[in-house]
Amino acid sequence: MPLGQLVLDVVGLVLLVVLLYGIALIVRRRLLARHGGTFELSFRSRTTHPGRGWLLGIGRYSGDSLEWFRIFSLSARPKRSWHRDHLAYAGRRAPEGVEEVSLYEGHVVVSCTYRDVAVELAMSEASLTGLQAWLEAGPPGADWNRR
Repeated sequence: MPLGQLVLDVVGLVLLVVLLYGIALIVRRRLLARHGGTFELSFRSRTTHPGRGWLLGIGRYSGDSLEWFRIFSLSARPKRSWHRDHLAYAGRRAPEGVEEVSLYEGHVVVSCTYRDVAVELAMSEASLTGLQAWLEAGPPGADWNRR
């Protein structure tokens, strides 16, 4: 087999794998959204360097939990999950410096606490309104453990 044909076969195989990966991501997004709406939600995993550590993802409300899925993962299971009883809204701010490039256009950085640990999320203004409403809409008597 000539070298040129081998190179073309390898390039074609790589393009096919990339195409199949893209199709799998689209199918996964559709499957995640079938039981309710999803929204763009970024999560800051590392806070050691200011403005860095953001991971793009998809958020979904599932009962009393906010689930977060990585955007480029094929997993059908959430990477992170926050239960409504332990999640509290602490404030919001505009993205600063490197965050403006790292996050989706028009998103705000939302500060929360989860079991007394600081959590930073980024979402659109409309999604923030939805998050605040979801946090306030817990079932009656569910806030007995809150301070």
